[in-house]
Amino acid sequence: MFKSVFTRYFTIFMVIILVSFTILGLIYSSSSATYSQNIKKDSMRAARDSLVSYISSEYRMSDTSDFGRYIYFSKSDISPIVTYMINAANQDIFVIVVNDDGKVLMPVSAPDSLNEGDVMKDPALYNVRSTDDYYAFTDLDGLLPSKMLVYGGSVRDKNENPVGTVLVCSASSSVPGLAGNAVKTTVIAILWVTAAALITVFFVTDKIVSPLKKMSEAARAFSQGKFDVRVPVTGNDEVAELAEAFNSMASSLEKNEDLRKTFLANVSHDLRTPMTTIAGFIDNILSGAIPPEKQNYYLEIVSSEVKRLARLVNSLLDISRIQAGDRKFVMAPFDICEMSRQIIISLEQRLEKKNLDVRFEPEHDNMYVNADRDAIYQVLYNLCDNAVKFAREGGVYKISHIERSGKIYTAVYNEGQGIAKEELPMVFDRFYKSDKSRGLDRTGVGLGLYIVKTIIDSHGEEIWVNSTYGEYCEFVFTLPQTDPPKKQRTD
Repeated sequence: MFKSVFTRYFTIFMVIILVSFTILGLIYSSSSATYSQNIKKDSMRAARDSLVSYISSEYRMSDTSDFGRYIYFSKSDISPIVTYMINAANQDIFVIVVNDDGKVLMPVSAPDSLNEGDVMKDPALYNVRSTDDYYAFTDLDGLLPSKMLVYGGSVRDKNENPVGTVLVCSASSSVPGLAGNAVKTTVIAILWVTAAALITVFFVTDKIVSPLKKMSEAARAFSQGKFDVRVPVTGNDEVAELAEAFNSMASSLEKNEDLRKTFLANVSHDLRTPMTTIAGFIDNILSGAIPPEKQNYYLEIVSSEVKRLARLVNSLLDISRIQAGDRKFVMAPFDICEMSRQIIISLEQRLEKKNLDVRFEPEHDNMYVNADRDAIYQVLYNLCDNAVKFAREGGVYKISHIERSGKIYTAVYNEGQGIAKEELPMVFDRFYKSDKSRGLDRTGVGLGLYIVKTIIDSHGEEIWVNSTYGEYCEFVFTLPQTDPPKKQRTD
């Protein structure tokens, strides 16, 4: 029925608000009615007590013992007092004074059906005279035209004998208009507050749901290969955080897509170029276009291109094995200083060709780490090879090892092109190449540093890069320090 989040969310809030205010209105209306009834009862009780007290005191001071005769002569005095009390209380009440036999002597503001001389029947008269604080909802056995709220009190003579009764009556049990006005006011207030709440909920719900709709539209755009779509971020609440995370994901997808395209372009180039070279030279050799005395020279070029293809394939295989979790690391202690010396020797010709100022600065002659030897050799060789590749002619080339807090910090430094500040966060990404012109790096496809980072991460260690573009570049990684391996005894 409700297809959208907005509709469900808004409907739920609307129902909650309406139910809450309805319950509140019922409670308030009930309280108002009870309060109105209490006011009515207090007013009628007060009117009865005042009249009983006044009539009793005046009667006792009169010169007659006939209560009916006293009322007859005092009617002109009592009626204004009763009328004033009724008007002062703003009540729909009336007063009846009856004698000891139940005969109505004085009805004030009474209904037209009730006249002077009417007689209250014995059961009702007995009930009224049985207590000085009579209260009931009754028609006094037909004396009143309908059931009414009645308060009665006895008038007594000097000897405290009952001579008559004052009855204060009302057709309703509450103050006229009070409960109705309270309910009306409550209903109006509820309607206004409900309308304001629903309008507020509408806009709040729309504000919450609108970013979700935009994220849904952006996700559909992603499925069509449009990774440049972004969701507007407003505010600083959870929805804004979700929008920021969504945009961050979009940026990552866009970057991965760019890297994928770059990778495909690089791989295509690195596959097509050597294969074209190999095919051309072999065809020329087979056809006799290349004389026998020059065939060895061109076969060396073919061998170099085959090795280049092998490196590319090996890198791709390493990536596949790492991603699949098939590459297992065997941790064992070894001397990383000795490993660095071996790598420097293996790069000796290239170092001399560039006339680099080679510096090897270990804190100690031998420094042992606990790691997979072959994997760390791949890491260190890759960093050293890159350092030679991007070092400037005659610049400083340095490998250093220092010990800090149970870690061995290995740094590979070279003076040269360096890496631009905006490119530093992407250095370890797959397929990323800072030398996009391929002027310095003609053989790489941007997988070496990604493999390096993955290996170091698999060891639970850290690697980072410091660089100033046009001046220097330094890669640093950590490995856990350990004791030298125990020498095996030979008998």
